[in-house]
Amino acid sequence: MNELSIKELFRFEKTPLNLLIAILTVGLLGIFVAGATYYFIHGHHAFNVTRQHPWGLLIAMYVFFVVSSTGLCIISSIGHVFEVKEFQVIGKRAIAGAIITLLSGFAVIALEVGHPVRMLIYNVLTPGFTSAIWWMGTLYGIYLVFITFEFFFLTIKENHKWAKIFGIGGLLAGLAAHSNLGAVFGFLISRPTANGVFYPVYFILSAMITGCYLIYIIYGFKYKNSYPANIKAMLLKLNKILGMLLGILIFFEAWKIITALYGTMPERAETILHVIKSPTFIFGEVILGMLIPFIVILFSNAKAIKPMVYVSLAGMVGIFFMRYDLVHDTLIYPMDTLKRSEYQLPPTFIEYFPSATEFAIGFGGIGITLLLFYIAEKVFNLDVDTKH
Repeated sequence: MNELSIKELFRFEKTPLNLLIAILTVGLLGIFVAGATYYFIHGHHAFNVTRQHPWGLLIAMYVFFVVSSTGLCIISSIGHVFEVKEFQVIGKRAIAGAIITLLSGFAVIALEVGHPVRMLIYNVLTPGFTSAIWWMGTLYGIYLVFITFEFFFLTIKENHKWAKIFGIGGLLAGLAAHSNLGAVFGFLISRPTANGVFYPVYFILSAMITGCYLIYIIYGFKYKNSYPANIKAMLLKLNKILGMLLGILIFFEAWKIITALYGTMPERAETILHVIKSPTFIFGEVILGMLIPFIVILFSNAKAIKPMVYVSLAGMVGIFFMRYDLVHDTLIYPMDTLKRSEYQLPPTFIEYFPSATEFAIGFGGIGITLLLFYIAEKVFNLDVDTKH
């Protein structure tokens, strides 16, 4: 752990890229504060969610952040839990990122919940063991405790025995929490588009892909595409893992669409047909999130490193659209089926577009992530040492 003064903490190399990121961070933090202030004054009326479309951008951003956290935890565990030598170099930085992105997700969802303090109190006093959302909050709390202790023993105490013990606990808790988050959608019996076993497994798969993208972005920025031998070896291995995961995800998405369309099941087929025509799905989710990274890995024989940094940025944009589509597409089909069947009316899909307050809070969470990561880089030694 580095001992720094406040002056030293905010002293950095003033390159154009660093200045751009600094301006972006301050701007995002500013809009987060503005959005949170407006929300505290006006309450949920500041959001464009309705009774017909109760989940919005903040839920999507929460899922985006916790997907990032779980993905970083899983990729980190390859090194210091499963002891794959090449991945041991990313242990500290990846776990720091897992903690930071989880805290950012909590900051965003706290303003969606309405009464976060009351939620924490009654989460303990009146547990809902049959509620997937209760289990989600509880498991993510346990997960945060495990990865915080893992980071403590890995970075501050440099006790790798206890770091591995807490790392195993964090990995298991993270997998349980994240698959349970998928079950929050999979348990929606009234929504055939979401209901089923697809989402719990899909969430873990997409988390691992997100973790790979973030590792590329983090190390690409840190080393400016000039990598030491050990980092280069790790990224080459990561390329192969990411290529395999993307291939599996593409098949997942294809079979999700095929099984939804097969038999033209009411609501499910109509919703999927509506969804696959959307530019957020075609351009965002499919092209940016899956096809471009997969094609680059495939045609470079998994040896491209520098292009993968930029491809991973595009991939993270695609991951955002995956999370947004997940929330929005689940709710777009209207529930007044009795009225439609009586009058033989076609479905009128529910429209939703986030308010300025939702944009400010949701994307402001990225500013929180950037600030906390910068502080972590300054305060802690996140590079692997020669002793361990």
